[in-house]
Amino acid sequence: MDDRRKKLKFRAWRRGFREIDLILGPFADETLVGMDETQVSEFETLLDAPDQDVFSWIMEQAEPPEAFQTATLRAVQEFRLTLADRLA
Repeated sequence: MDDRRKKLKFRAWRRGFREIDLILGPFADETLVGMDETQVSEFETLLDAPDQDVFSWIMEQAEPPEAFQTATLRAVQEFRLTLADRLA
């Protein structure tokens, strides 16, 4: 794994908002290695957004701004829906 992906993985697990850590951390663990550069950039942009906003987008409680309406955010949302099954 290259340095950029390692840093993103670290950031995904250590946002300071435990609920997001428990979604984005496992998502990064499972998908970051296989992401192309566009997906990595989208994920990085998502990690740059405020925690409360990201949480509401992932939980589909709020519509994200157009700049965040990406395939990567949709993948995180879908991952969240299957996370309970993955942990069982």
